[in-house]
Amino acid sequence: MDIPSYNKRAWNKQVAEGNRWTQPVDSEAIARARRGEFSVVLTENIPVPKRWFPPLRGADVLCLASGGGQQGPLLAAAGANVTVFDNSPAQLKQDQLVAEREALSLKTVEGDAADLSMFPDSSFDLVFNPCSTVFMADVRAVWRECARVLRPGGILMTGSMNPIHYIFDLYKMDEGVLEVTHPIPYSDLTSLPKEDLNEHLEKGLPLEFGHSLTDLLGGQLEAGFVITDLYEDYMLESPLHNYHPSYIATRAVKARL
Repeated sequence: MDIPSYNKRAWNKQVAEGNRWTQPVDSEAIARARRGEFSVVLTENIPVPKRWFPPLRGADVLCLASGGGQQGPLLAAAGANVTVFDNSPAQLKQDQLVAEREALSLKTVEGDAADLSMFPDSSFDLVFNPCSTVFMADVRAVWRECARVLRPGGILMTGSMNPIHYIFDLYKMDEGVLEVTHPIPYSDLTSLPKEDLNEHLEKGLPLEFGHSLTDLLGGQLEAGFVITDLYEDYMLESPLHNYHPSYIATRAVKARL
């Protein structure tokens, strides 16, 4: 299966259905960001600490797999030179909508996060990647590309799903039942029973991948990053939130040569 093409269609569908992560920010949020009072998330609930950010005015920022009219426009309003990169053209249209509405200078580029070949080496000061590698089969390829396009000393901020989320039967989890079922790494394509996968594909839901901590964290280190901070967050609609966080957010710096 061509996973990027399938997930492109799936996320276009999510935009049409009004998924939370496809809803553009309002003018009031943009006005606050222009005053330096922006708030963005890498995971579901906890805002990214302000101390994680470099000075944004004039910084070159890649909002990676971050379409939807949310983080990119806010960082642009805060003074950054923002490029929003996403696999879904419908998601990118949300960023274009906010940019036009608020007279923001913001670029949008469509593509696969594992292939940033349209950008030269050392193009950005910050890569901001909200929880989206869950929709990518090869997360190590994403980290390698992030390292390549960042300048030495550049920052990678990313949100990831804790692999513990995927050890449970996801259908029963939706019903409030935690039943350990799957090994990690997880893939909708190979971990789900055939009938569940067929139902998933018929509904046009995005395909998900539960990566190991070795790939999520060790992969960043292997790509040349130094992880400087992290925090965890909870998926409140999941019964797992009573026991364990579902998300990990990390801040990493590209090592200087």
